[in-house]
Amino acid sequence: MSVEKTFYIETYGCQMNFSDSEIVASVLHKSGYEQSADPSKASLVLVNTCSIRDKAEQRIWKRLRELQALRRRNQVLQIGVIGCMAERLKDELLESGFHVDLVVGPDAYRILPALLQEVDAGQKAANIELSAEETYDDIQPVRYNSNGVSAFISIMRGCENFCSYCVVPFTRGKERSRDPETIVNEAKRLFEMGYREVTLLGQNVNSYNWVHEKKSILFHDLLEKVAWVNPLLRVRFTTSHPKDLSDELIKTMARNSNICRAVHLAVQSGSNRILGLMNRKYTREWYLDRVAAIREAMPDCTLSTDIIAGFCSETEEDHLFTLDLMNLAAFDSAFMFRYSERSGTVAAKKYSDDVPGEVKARRLSEIIALQQKLSGKSNRSDIGKVLEVLVEGKSKRSPDFLMGRTSGNKVVVFPDNGHQAGTYVNVKITGSTPATLKGVESNQ
Repeated sequence: MSVEKTFYIETYGCQMNFSDSEIVASVLHKSGYEQSADPSKASLVLVNTCSIRDKAEQRIWKRLRELQALRRRNQVLQIGVIGCMAERLKDELLESGFHVDLVVGPDAYRILPALLQEVDAGQKAANIELSAEETYDDIQPVRYNSNGVSAFISIMRGCENFCSYCVVPFTRGKERSRDPETIVNEAKRLFEMGYREVTLLGQNVNSYNWVHEKKSILFHDLLEKVAWVNPLLRVRFTTSHPKDLSDELIKTMARNSNICRAVHLAVQSGSNRILGLMNRKYTREWYLDRVAAIREAMPDCTLSTDIIAGFCSETEEDHLFTLDLMNLAAFDSAFMFRYSERSGTVAAKKYSDDVPGEVKARRLSEIIALQQKLSGKSNRSDIGKVLEVLVEGKSKRSPDFLMGRTSGNKVVVFPDNGHQAGTYVNVKITGSTPATLKGVESNQ
């Protein structure tokens, strides 16, 4: 493979970033670039970045330092930073000692070829202009990092919730929704290509609202349209905001068996006072009502969440409210973090990051320990059940076993009896850990 016009993309952060990298790959392919599996053999290395936490940004700075060694061996190598960190820290990236040639925000990927021409001419190039219209709905992503079974479909971009701790509205811009027809057609193409699961993506996916000729298509309408592509196509979605989790959405899920029985519903805190400071726009009572509605309509539905430990002014009582809500909601899994102040956010401007680091660490440890118990209990409750598993491939630990996921997004490992990736297998659950189910194929 020639190194003259080859690219390599490294992606960090959320699923939306991975989806964006597939869009970038499509744009570059159309402009004559070939993709390399090895950064040392590429003429262009792009780092798709995340800014949600300071730790994520520190990883990028570390990686940029490492890439300088690669540049010393390959003097013509071009290095670009794209995504949220590019949007947030353009000047720092261009002026740093890391010799970044290209800085591109999430809404400027269409013009990458033109920006690269500037770099070819010896200039540094940047575009971080946010758009109120860009959805990339006419670009077919290159599924270069896929298992061939599951794929992401970005259905909307941006966020207007302005949670006080979050940089996403500033790095991703206003909410705008894709034409539903392009989404359904993308799902159809993926199914025809052999994919058997799609995940609809958005920063706040259930606020999807496409308006055309005074007609509005809401998220539950879109979700059902995608589910109707084929009953053998599983449909997931992430991430949903509790304030927008409607009864109509729950009913739509309940009446379509191929819409996965899994909801990711970020709570962040169990304290109404902290939720108010976070500008989350719901109370713990509203949240628990949504949990009850989900469980009533779909008793087999799993529930995952995000939790932040040690937000500004969080007291021990606030922390105990979070632990209490975790018990009441009985989350099946969770992503759990210490609060990380982000410059430019409302919280950074208005509140003091006054919870000591050791207190944040201890509270996070207690949250993690409780979630381990809840996850273990949830998985043990599946022992003896026969669950439908979509095979994704070989188990990482043993080639004699397959791994796949249930509709509830639980990982299942079972002996390989010759099934190919993308097939559905009924598996009787015989054992579990807090993270994994174990089983054997069943004829039931």
